[in-house]
Amino acid sequence: MRGKMAEVLPQSNEGSNSAVWDPRRIAMAASIAAAGIMLVGKLGAWWLTGSAAIFSDAIESVIHLVATGVATFGLWWTTQPADEDHPYGHGKFAYFSAGFEGALILVAALSIIATGVRALIVGPALQELGLGLLITAALALLNLFLGLYLVQAGKRHQSLVLVANGQHVLTDSWTSAGVVVGVGLVWLTGVLWLDPLVAIAVGLNIVWTAWRLLKASFEGLMDRTHPDESNRLDACLRQAQAEGLIVGYHQVRHRRVGHEVLIEAHLLFQDEASLQAAHRVAGVVERRIGALFPGENVTVTTHLEPACHDDEHPESHADYGPPTVDSLA
Repeated sequence: MRGKMAEVLPQSNEGSNSAVWDPRRIAMAASIAAAGIMLVGKLGAWWLTGSAAIFSDAIESVIHLVATGVATFGLWWTTQPADEDHPYGHGKFAYFSAGFEGALILVAALSIIATGVRALIVGPALQELGLGLLITAALALLNLFLGLYLVQAGKRHQSLVLVANGQHVLTDSWTSAGVVVGVGLVWLTGVLWLDPLVAIAVGLNIVWTAWRLLKASFEGLMDRTHPDESNRLDACLRQAQAEGLIVGYHQVRHRRVGHEVLIEAHLLFQDEASLQAAHRVAGVVERRIGALFPGENVTVTTHLEPACHDDEHPESHADYGPPTVDSLA
């Protein structure tokens, strides 16, 4: 068994915690500051208006502030280097953080729906809608720019924590925008029941965002493979086999944790091939595999076997044939 770090392009230094001006940390600091401003502003708008829709928006901001705190810790924890107790690093905490944030978003959505239903039954009592609308609209615009910034920063630096937080901020922005439209209609038409109806509609929309985050978190924790990456790996190994570099391959497995890609493969060689020659060819194959993931940290672990491998222990790999689109998808 042998392991080797494949040659890749320079990274964004995800694993380092020494960069004071790490753009991911700056982004998260901006998110925390904005979350505090949002909470104060929306609670003030609700106090002025008594609107169920604006109150539901404020509830979402309370949840977001808590979620941002968890995301901040998650960003710090995932950048900690590997240690004796965690030889593969701490990157998987990003999936837990995203799942926790998704769960909080779901709680916020259900609270918003419950508030809207109650107001629809009891009847809303609204006041000072003009000023409340102005405050909510300004906060929605601020959240829109912040959310887009966080998502782009997360994608640029392969940080699921930032992406999840950015999606939460965007959800908050769309929530506020929906509230502005709904409460604006109430202000213009005088139809009070539109206010709780908007709150319910906003809550249902947020449920969808929560589901997507929870789904991504679950798939990450379960090491679900990406079909596109599986197909590229399969094509690379088939090409090496077609060129005669290897006789065959099996037990190909791969998973990713943030910007880390871990790949394992068993390579088959002619029975008479020397260990030195097989080792040299394996290095070529590993570098080819690493080139499939430019700009990421790729660890390729290969196991060298003779072509007569199955004669020695035919049952050991019965469940692992050459990878296909279906088996690796």
